[in-house]
Amino acid sequence: MDWGSWGGDVLSAEARAARTPAPPRRVPAERELVVERHDGYVGAVVGVESGNVHLEDRRGKVRAFPLGRGFFVDGVEVELVPAAAKAAAGPTRTASGSRAVADLKARVALPSRILVEGVHDAELVEQVWGHDLRVEGVVVEPLHGADDLAAIVAEFRPTRERRLGILLDHLVRGSKETRIAEAVTSGPHGAHVRIVGHPFIDIWQAIKPARLGIAAWPEVPRGEDWKRGTLQRLGMPHGSQEDVGRAWQRMRSRVRDWNDLEPELLGRVEELIDFVTAPAA
Repeated sequence: MDWGSWGGDVLSAEARAARTPAPPRRVPAERELVVERHDGYVGAVVGVESGNVHLEDRRGKVRAFPLGRGFFVDGVEVELVPAAAKAAAGPTRTASGSRAVADLKARVALPSRILVEGVHDAELVEQVWGHDLRVEGVVVEPLHGADDLAAIVAEFRPTRERRLGILLDHLVRGSKETRIAEAVTSGPHGAHVRIVGHPFIDIWQAIKPARLGIAAWPEVPRGEDWKRGTLQRLGMPHGSQEDVGRAWQRMRSRVRDWNDLEPELLGRVEELIDFVTAPAA
């Protein structure tokens, strides 16, 4: 051994430092950061709580691991640390892209309403447009299907001061939803009702596939339950309504703002908000 290479003392501070590897780089556990564990587990960060980082794998399963060492990013070991809280500074944008209203106070709800087909539709609209809706005092309610739309509109009895905006799934030429919409808008209350729709079979498809890590939404044969058929083809649990609900919450958690939604939905929701908030003529 060449003792001289250690300056003549293998126990010196310099020698010990030379033998000690540099500590791994500290990386904040930001949401959506993809990391690999030393045991081969790969997942995206979906949250940090009580000293643990929660990682979601490609099948939607979430596991918790202690923060610290033992993680790899692009093949390089890192030490995961809590992400610093972002301080609010100046005017910000809402998830829908509009300017946020600071110190927003609750506003009395307008008599007008926006109706959407189901609970999932209402949750997604609230997630992206919730701030805007509260600024305007607009309430969004689920229809639980469009089959009884004519009766619901008749019971609501819309007027110039009490309008209805309605968002329907699969509003395309020849569809059942299109026939229902035409019957309502040509009826006695049609002047005070605005029905718009998107071309998707279900609101799930309004989320851009790339945001969920898939190339495209799978094709499900007509007559098969679309949501369960979709989950089956994505390799996700699909045997119960609880599986469907959990899958939707995971999908919705990936939506950050309007950029993650298809434009066919964005314009229709904005149109309805404008319709129900416009001053009565």
